Amino acid sequence: MKTRLFLLTLLVAGLSSFAQNADAVVGKWLNKDKNAHIQIFKKGNAYFGKIVWLKEPLDEAKKPKLDEQNPNEDLRKRPILNLEILQNFKFNDGVWEDGTIYDPKSGKTYSCKISMEGKDKLNVRGFVGISLIGRTDNWTRVK
Repeated sequence: MKTRLFLLTLLVAGLSSFAQNADAVVGKWLNKDKNAHIQIFKKGNAYFGKIVWLKEPLDEAKKPKLDEQNPNEDLRKRPILNLEILQNFKFNDGVWEDGTIYDPKSGKTYSCKISMEGKDKLNVRGFVGISLIGRTDNWTRVK
């Protein structure tokens, strides 16, 4: 009986630490160019991220920067600030995967996976097809 109770306690502790690891990505992150903050949040069972700060939020005409490179003409008038650029990531064994990242500079969307290096560094890998063909950017947690 004591052995079962001990094993049950270990199982519950293991499950709660798993949930904490899955949510470790939640928070505000500074991109590699240090010109944007991305807020990562959980919606249902998936993780998303939106731009919540821009170093230069206004264009030359002193108007908010827009998503002008978007291939969908109807979306080109939406502001970059508060634009959701990370979508539908699922946590799997220490990696957030099966999501996409949108690059407002190019208007392109890439497959993406995210991993953590310590508690304050993200490796964000965007790719086409397989993850071997892509680029990794390092983001740091905003404190």
